[in-house]
Amino acid sequence: MADSSLARAIRGASLKRWDSAVGVLLVVVLLLSFGFVDGFGNGLNLSFLIGNTLPIALVALPMTLLVVSGEIDLSVASTAGLSGAVMGALWNQGMTIEVIIPICLLLGVVCGLINGLLVTRLGLPSLAVTIGTMAAYRGIAQIVLGSDAVTDFPTQYLDFAAGRIGDTFVPYALLPFLVLLAIAVVVLHATPFGRSLFAIGASEEAARFAGLRVKRQKLILFAVTGLTASLTGIFWALHYASARYDNATGLELSVIAAVLLGGIDFDGGKGTLGGAIAGVFLLGALQNVMSLQDVSAQSQIVVTGILLVLSVLGPRVARQVSLARAARAAG
Repeated sequence: MADSSLARAIRGASLKRWDSAVGVLLVVVLLLSFGFVDGFGNGLNLSFLIGNTLPIALVALPMTLLVVSGEIDLSVASTAGLSGAVMGALWNQGMTIEVIIPICLLLGVVCGLINGLLVTRLGLPSLAVTIGTMAAYRGIAQIVLGSDAVTDFPTQYLDFAAGRIGDTFVPYALLPFLVLLAIAVVVLHATPFGRSLFAIGASEEAARFAGLRVKRQKLILFAVTGLTASLTGIFWALHYASARYDNATGLELSVIAAVLLGGIDFDGGKGTLGGAIAGVFLLGALQNVMSLQDVSAQSQIVVTGILLVLSVLGPRVARQVSLARAARAAG
């Protein structure tokens, strides 16, 4: 039992150090980019950087809570694409945007509940379930909108999604994101619900014996993840002024890479939202720098994949080193 407690303590300390390292690396990358990358410090480029990173950051909020609880959702990008496709199709049919947005958000909740029910009621692994729904939701999006692109949304919504506050580089859309970030931080780190997610991720069986409503809490998380993915799909369509069935393709890879890069333990039970958001903006900054340096999109995907592997491997290597040192010291 003592050895198990020591291992858990070392595991937590390693992840905290990883969180701090990612934060420091983000600062270093930003400083080097400002100093040596032409055009990086331009107000327009900084606005693009934040705007392009916001979809990743939005989905990263519930994804962090989900991974902490020991689950994952790979269908978020397809849910976002389906939301955008439905948005475009309903707009073509003459509905107002004020009616369309709530419908799309409700659709996202339904998508999340489907994932959650399959995982919690049938006991299926979330990885397998969401790989299946990832393909299904994307296929439905293509059926709904086909190969059309809808671009004539109301100007005020397009301006909010892509515009900046006055003469600053700060996008309007950053403000509601900060509100959602604050809510997510409070929920995860300052409420009984958030503490229960860490307990569930550390040991689902122990959490169930402790009286936690494991299935209900996971179902809530999947529903919130679907809701946020749908919101991201709406933002994506308005930010880029185009609703297509293939919107947000590949977003799930960036989200998971950023969350794991930020120190969230893939096995569940450990991590902070601060580390996850640092990982999100580190990934966003690197992608922006690569774009400024004319690195191809395919090469950027390769870099993202490498970061995903390193983000899983790094904390584990650090933990094994810490365990080995502790064992030698105890010996």
